[in-house]
Amino acid sequence: MLDGKRLLLIVSGGIAAYKCPDLVRRLRERGAAVRCVLTRGGAEFVTPLALGAVSEDKVYQDLFSLTDENEMGHINLSRQADALLVAPATANMMAKMCHGEADDLATTVLLATDKPVLVAPAMNVRMWEHAATQANVETLKARGITFIGPDEGDMACGEFGMGRMSEPLDIVDAVASFFRDRSRLQGRRALVTSGPTYEPIDPVRYIANRSSGKQGHAIAEALNGLGTETTLVTGPTRLPDPPGVNVVHVETARQMLAACEAALPADVAVCAAAVADWRVEAEATEKLKKSPGVGPPALVMTENPDILRALSEPGNRRPGLVVGFAAETENVVAHAQAKLDRKGCDWIVANDVSPDTGTFAGDANTVHLISHDGVEDWPRLSKKAVGTELALRIADALEAVAGNAS
Repeated sequence: MLDGKRLLLIVSGGIAAYKCPDLVRRLRERGAAVRCVLTRGGAEFVTPLALGAVSEDKVYQDLFSLTDENEMGHINLSRQADALLVAPATANMMAKMCHGEADDLATTVLLATDKPVLVAPAMNVRMWEHAATQANVETLKARGITFIGPDEGDMACGEFGMGRMSEPLDIVDAVASFFRDRSRLQGRRALVTSGPTYEPIDPVRYIANRSSGKQGHAIAEALNGLGTETTLVTGPTRLPDPPGVNVVHVETARQMLAACEAALPADVAVCAAAVADWRVEAEATEKLKKSPGVGPPALVMTENPDILRALSEPGNRRPGLVVGFAAETENVVAHAQAKLDRKGCDWIVANDVSPDTGTFAGDANTVHLISHDGVEDWPRLSKKAVGTELALRIADALEAVAGNAS
């Protein structure tokens, strides 16, 4: 059901727009409130009068309407919905979304929104299969946009293939499923670590690694998207804080451990940070200087706290599910399996971070999910897709434990 959900439906210029009055009606039957934005192209196939009649709300069309901007404004229009649905999403509309264009009300709303966006593509099969469209699809998916369809079938142009907009009832089911997923872990608490740690040598220099934090941030955002109260403890990165996530910024491994302990109790902990194994035993209070004829200073190293092992220790504050990461450059699965036994966690997500993989600082990852039940090899995915899939697996595991307990 969609009781109480507020949807902003953006109707772009494809023949499938004729299905949108029925789509609005079906969404409202499930309890959703629907407000419509109609593009100039969309208005060639369906009238604002028809959409207004079935939605029982005003239909917005003009970015430069003084009345509309005064009454609602494209910013409020983009923010007052629980989700935005683009149907039909033409190849042109998806290209504009991909490149951040804002040349009409619909694209300006999409660029200004901070809410989830779902798209139901509709276009000729050749347009759908074109390399440019497929590249745009991958980019939009990597940004977290949810796709509904397209389907295979007969098209208005007389051809047959992939590109038909999904039927209204299928779109409604997909939207309902989307909102169900977003509340799957309502009331649960998640802890995620991300990024590198900086271990100071002196007030100027430090020891670090090449972790960008992209994977850990994607996991935190995905868990938050399933309804968890999420705390992200992150080392220094150049990434923005994920929306809706409680973010704690730290620098050193010891600070990260303290922040993690302060965030407990939690139902799940995902340790995706690349924590430095060692630190300088005694940090210099002043910048170390070069002296003629004197070699480099000897750095005495000491071991950092093991955050994953600490969170995996048995006790009433141990999260119900503890997931570690293993960044390896050789024998990836074997080293990760040994780490699983050594650390006492429940799962290990292993990945190859050798320089030729492009994993560090890149947007894609190839991971292996390792548990006491075996090894699962995942295909190469965007880091956002890895975060989404891992969050769904975590939801499955927590729900299974809750089901067994009842």
